[in-house]
Amino acid sequence: MNISQQIASGDDHAGAPGIPIDDRFTLSSSLVALGDPTGVQAESIRVLRAHIVAKHLREGRRSLAMAGPASGGGCSFVTANLAVALAQTGASVLLIDGNMRAPRLDAFFTPREAPFGLSDCLSDHSIGFSDAVQDDVLPRLSLLFAGAPREDASELLSGAEFKSLIESCIRDYDIVLIDTPPANNFADVRRIASVTRYAMIVACRDRSYVRDVRTLIEELESDKSQVIGTYLNVR
Repeated sequence: MNISQQIASGDDHAGAPGIPIDDRFTLSSSLVALGDPTGVQAESIRVLRAHIVAKHLREGRRSLAMAGPASGGGCSFVTANLAVALAQTGASVLLIDGNMRAPRLDAFFTPREAPFGLSDCLSDHSIGFSDAVQDDVLPRLSLLFAGAPREDASELLSGAEFKSLIESCIRDYDIVLIDTPPANNFADVRRIASVTRYAMIVACRDRSYVRDVRTLIEELESDKSQVIGTYLNVR
């Protein structure tokens, strides 16, 4: 297993909204890849991006679950910024909020109106992917929000519809990034990673326990998912 540790500063709570992207969204100041491109945090994200491009995209791998062992470790912060950074290279990116328990990505990309999301696509067959995906949130970056929180998220993720949806997305985009709920609270990340087949673990200094990271790696690998590395987030 290839372990790569990089450093950023951020948690799962976005900062104050910034300038509207268009009539549909407002960006958070926590998107450091845009708001502070010369800062240390943004540079750390670019180092992670280089790792993903070299060790993942160039190997023909087009999906990646971003997993954190516990809440508050900054997984959503890293995922949102990585998606922006990858899109800046010209890759077509689909960012999916797979946390149907307590969605986070809408704090980074705040919609003016609540759109359909992943939970809607999986629970209502009349709502198609094209009805829910938000194209061109940024150039080359599309987004699928989580939708309304669901207590039956595990059941929705275990259905054939989720696997079919991800397989379709992989055909349409260069890279599909999925933010996931904390692994110590829900088994959702294991289901998501079993479909994407690849995962990156986001740990947090002074918050994440080594044993929890090791346990998560073992669980993902037992589900036949390949952990391509870890990212150390410094708050």
